Amino acid sequence: MSGSRRSGGFFDRPTREKRIAEIDDLSSEPSFWNDNERAQEILRERATLQDPLTTWSRLGAELDDARLFVEMAAEEEDAAGEADAKLTEVDEALSKLELQRLLGGEHDTGNAILNIHSGAGGTESQDWAEMLLRQYLRYCERRGFKTEMVEYSPGEGAGIKSATFTVEGPYAYGYLKCEAGVHRLVRISPFDSAARRHTSFASVFIFPEIEDDVEIEIDETDLRIDTYRSSGAGGQHVNKTDSAVRLTHLPTGIVVACQNERSQHKNKATAMKILRSRLYELEMQKKQEQLDKLQETKKDIAWGSQIRSYVLHPYRMVKDHRTGVEVGNTDAVLDGDLDRFIEGYLQQTA
Repeated sequence: MSGSRRSGGFFDRPTREKRIAEIDDLSSEPSFWNDNERAQEILRERATLQDPLTTWSRLGAELDDARLFVEMAAEEEDAAGEADAKLTEVDEALSKLELQRLLGGEHDTGNAILNIHSGAGGTESQDWAEMLLRQYLRYCERRGFKTEMVEYSPGEGAGIKSATFTVEGPYAYGYLKCEAGVHRLVRISPFDSAARRHTSFASVFIFPEIEDDVEIEIDETDLRIDTYRSSGAGGQHVNKTDSAVRLTHLPTGIVVACQNERSQHKNKATAMKILRSRLYELEMQKKQEQLDKLQETKKDIAWGSQIRSYVLHPYRMVKDHRTGVEVGNTDAVLDGDLDRFIEGYLQQTA
């Protein structure tokens, strides 16, 4: 397994500008678009490199404007409010830039694959899993990330058993990796005629979308490949076709399914891509466990552990158990407002 290219530090302007120039030269070559997928990947890299440089330049201009308003405020009382508003904008933008600086992991700048599984509890947990699916799709929409549903398994009567979708956008994995773990819901059940309080669980897994230059060897003899007719809620979730593909990696037991394309070949290719990402993540976990043993310190790994509780009864509160961050506006959180939780986790683990 070989590592992928990594750019310089977040504020290493010369390194970023040098790589941008290299990409510009590369994209001007006639053969650049011969491999469309590779070309798109390179252009995404350029956008990721350029984004903080553009933000930094814009902040400089806005700070100059703020200084002008401050000078005007000394003479004109009406300008004080405008100066204060401009300084607030600059401060918020700097906070966002500082947050991105914390995303220095190998795959943080890249795309992500998000997988949700309902826990034990039948309809209750399946409904909760669908609520989480909506939450993350709304979060991605807020961030301007592009999402594509890969697998969607409806529940029995309501909700979902599982769902997998890809997320494309700058720092998608860096932000979403903070959400990996078990999420707990406490509420009065809408499915209980006695209106009793229920606790439900669902698991969220996040994998980086692995680039083609990271070598993950998969022996075809280690795979069981099943095809079946896709099923689901339709609409935005899945196209109904006869070409769904399920891959089972026999040595690890990892199962990946894809049903969003009409072509069985395309579904298999997408499933293989997700399998490579999951095998890569498994390898990284093994390395982390080895490091923990060497250091004689066992760290809590978010995968598979309860990270957050969403309480809708007898009071309303969402609490992250890793950072202690609490939010009382549960409706906003379930509508995708996750910034406070993600920022708290990134700052704590920086």
